[in-house]
Amino acid sequence: MRKSLSVFPPVLTDRMACRKPLCCGVSALTATLAVLFIVITAVSVTLISLMVTWKHKPYLIGVGRADCTGPPAEIPLMGYATPQQTAAGIHTRLYSRAFIIDDGIRRVVLVTADVGMISQRLRLEVLQALQVKYGDVYRQDNVVLSGTHTHSGLAGYFQYTLFMISSKGYMKESIQPLVNGIVKSIDIAHGTMRPGRIYRSRGELDDSSLNRSPHSYLNNPEDERHRYKWNTDKQVLVLKFTDLDGNGIGMLSWFAVHAVSMNNTNRMVSSDNMGYASYLLEQDKNPGQLPGQGGFVAGFSSSNLGDVSPNTRGPRCMNTGLSCDYLNSSCPVGGTKMCKAFGPGDDMFDSTRIIGHNIYRKAKELYTNAEHEVTGFLNAAHQWVNMTDVTVHINDTHTVRTCKPALGHSFAAGTTDGGGELNFTQGAVEGDPFWDGIRDAIVGKPSNQTQECHHPKPILFSTGEMNLPLPWHPQIIDVQIVTVGSVAVVAVPGEMTTMAGRRLREAVRQELEAEGAFRDSEVVIAGLSNVYTHYITTYEEYQVQRYEGASTIYGPHTLSAYLLKYRGLARAIAQDRVSELPVGPQPPFFEKLFNLLPSPPADRKPENSSFGDVLQQVNPVYRPGDVVSVTFVAGNPRNSGDIRGKTFVTVEIHDNRTDTWEVVHTDASWETRFHWLKGSKQQSNSTIEWHIPPSAPSGSYRIKHFGHYKQWKFPQLVITPYEGTSDVFRVTASFYHQ
Repeated sequence: MRKSLSVFPPVLTDRMACRKPLCCGVSALTATLAVLFIVITAVSVTLISLMVTWKHKPYLIGVGRADCTGPPAEIPLMGYATPQQTAAGIHTRLYSRAFIIDDGIRRVVLVTADVGMISQRLRLEVLQALQVKYGDVYRQDNVVLSGTHTHSGLAGYFQYTLFMISSKGYMKESIQPLVNGIVKSIDIAHGTMRPGRIYRSRGELDDSSLNRSPHSYLNNPEDERHRYKWNTDKQVLVLKFTDLDGNGIGMLSWFAVHAVSMNNTNRMVSSDNMGYASYLLEQDKNPGQLPGQGGFVAGFSSSNLGDVSPNTRGPRCMNTGLSCDYLNSSCPVGGTKMCKAFGPGDDMFDSTRIIGHNIYRKAKELYTNAEHEVTGFLNAAHQWVNMTDVTVHINDTHTVRTCKPALGHSFAAGTTDGGGELNFTQGAVEGDPFWDGIRDAIVGKPSNQTQECHHPKPILFSTGEMNLPLPWHPQIIDVQIVTVGSVAVVAVPGEMTTMAGRRLREAVRQELEAEGAFRDSEVVIAGLSNVYTHYITTYEEYQVQRYEGASTIYGPHTLSAYLLKYRGLARAIAQDRVSELPVGPQPPFFEKLFNLLPSPPADRKPENSSFGDVLQQVNPVYRPGDVVSVTFVAGNPRNSGDIRGKTFVTVEIHDNRTDTWEVVHTDASWETRFHWLKGSKQQSNSTIEWHIPPSAPSGSYRIKHFGHYKQWKFPQLVITPYEGTSDVFRVTASFYHQ
């Protein structure tokens, strides 16, 4: 008779059939292991399912933009260190753009601001303001502040002597708009947080950058150079932010190029090429809105731009038209001052437009096609480091160290984007007895130890040994990495050259992927972040001592020290041991800072006139492509106080249906230029230009100017608002249009 099939699993059937104790013991163990295997498998499947579910769980995302423009008059512009380059109007306004990402456990903030660089003082004041508002939500470890590196933003927001001397000191009227604007952009992002998704996309932009120190770049190892097609980084990285329905809410992009399309003759506040790229994309995504308005936020951030120029025609001797000397970037007659880089446009406005449009066009393309979703945990690692005392073990027998800060002779030569005023040249590896003598008499001779540490740099200023009235350069700096899934943002406190940035990205990627937790990592450098320490070259580039090497203030092994520190941060993130990182020595917050710029005096006006009166009137009729110009009796723009979110200019069109005037442009618009001219006897005027775009509709227009003047009204100075209005004029496709 056939036996019926057992309802027991085979292992239990075997156990029931067992007769010997040993056999039964083995069978019992086998049964137990099998049950455990089933349980573990079930739990593992559940955990994997949960991890997959979490991996694709939407982030909370917030974006925000806020005006951070300061008073556009008399305050030096930050970047070229040209004494006569003081603010005298507005080309475009400056904005801070903030992006907050939260995974439910951790939160990070990425900010890109239209500013030359983030100073240590600016960062500390922003963090203080955030602490007051939000407690410990936003901290030094999870907030990245990065500057676009425009050289046409206001100076006056530093606490170290070298920067204060070149900027006429520390000015609250300059730093407060920056602090308030950055904090407000974070406030807006904080208040708009909602579930959303992030996508990344990467491409190349090959017509908008040029290496301005190719001689230094060629000193890098040949086999290393052969790994790369270009001597600048052409890649553009885009992060696309959407809501859960796929609607775009923001974009953050990185590209390595100096924001110096506006040259050192410019005196208007300007966001330069990177700011224009933001302007274009935001106008695209916020149709019908004035600049600075609308919910979509487009941030363009700097990267390893240290040796990268937007002046793509390259340097030429202005007096002969011939190429400059290859090593020294100087001309036979006129020296470095005659050697300047130009292009691609006919003037600086045209070049800004072309480079900005190129960057915008590539970013928009990458944004549109971004499909690689960014998922995974967030993390942030931060340390304060004394960069004057970092020891690096190159191998078992070779140890190197960083130095006290010092600037070399070639620092004073400037670059082909803006040369120095004196007879210094790039590539100087020997001192000059004349200038060394002046240095020794005024600020003191560098110590032998510092000279040996910085070799072959001939030291012009041994800033690490200069402490009056305050230290001349920072010793304590920030190193920081934040990760959003597989994207690592490396916040660098200075201007890394192309090859230095490549080495840093590779080092961070190796550390992140070594533990297996990260795959297909995208590592990007956010330059000019958190504190400014000038340049960071490779050891080989440093030997040439062009401007970038002379401005690598912690000596020839600066990059090695940074590689060590950032590897440590990346390793801590990969191993999930960030909490074990030493915080490091906190930076100083100096209380007594000096200001060399006096308050503006009382304003005066021509006899028989009032503030806001028109001195030079508009023409009756214009066509698209023309420039409308009108000049007003004006007060000093510094008297207008906090100008964030306001305007000195409106261009208005008349609506015949409602008999009202509608604002079509402000001083934040690319099409307007606001020039302030300080005249004699404390009189000044403002000239407003409107460059009529081809898209301007026919109609009746007027231009208005707003400002404030200061006058004595015994017993005190009183500030009073004023406004002026031009005559009405027509814009028409033809002068003969009826």
